[in-house]
Amino acid sequence: MPTTQISLVREHTAKITPPRALWVPFELGRPLGVPGDTAFQTRVLRAALQLLEAASGPVLVDFPDDAPAVVDAPTPLVCPVSFASPPEDLSDTDFLRSALQREIAQLRTWYDLAVTRRGRTTVGVSRLTPEGMGTFIGAFLDGQAPSNPRADIPLAALFRYAVEDLKAYYCEALAAQPGNSTADSTTLADWFWRDTAAGRVLFAVHEVSKQSAIPGMQAVAAGLLIPRARSAESPFAKA
Repeated sequence: MPTTQISLVREHTAKITPPRALWVPFELGRPLGVPGDTAFQTRVLRAALQLLEAASGPVLVDFPDDAPAVVDAPTPLVCPVSFASPPEDLSDTDFLRSALQREIAQLRTWYDLAVTRRGRTTVGVSRLTPEGMGTFIGAFLDGQAPSNPRADIPLAALFRYAVEDLKAYYCEALAAQPGNSTADSTTLADWFWRDTAAGRVLFAVHEVSKQSAIPGMQAVAAGLLIPRARSAESPFAKA
């Protein structure tokens, strides 16, 4: 029986080589785009079903468009964490690392509160502490390979896990603040990528990793580090 699927992580799909797959450049958890946009969702489904016309596989096709903007304006953050303005000079790696660690420390109380309230967390796949995540990710700013604290997985894989943990740590901590429990994913992403040192660090590491000799790091930089919808916000893209 012919099969088809929708993929959110292109690199994984390319390695698995299913018979037919449509890669979509949307945020994780939204394989059809934004909620409530039936016309756009239908386009995505039709594109995936059209792959059934292929006589044989594997077939991996890229969906050409980003998800449309959310129609309703996102809920503004009522009580955001009071961070200093994110660093503008991304060449000062020592300053970037220090700014990242300061933010992580400022968020710790809110993150602990979030875990207490919810009784769970999505942080943990890297097995690093929040401070350890900052140290580990910050070490990549100079383009050198830091020591790997886990012998069971490659350095690039641990880097990717640490990045996902860091983003989850920030978003869970922010959502614990008064008035932010209902903040939607767009609001949280806007805040992370535009207003935090963490976002600046990831943009800087992304730029360095494009030419990295560390096995797997170029692949991480190409498709897993910066969401395509955020790439235009990179300070390097504006340079």
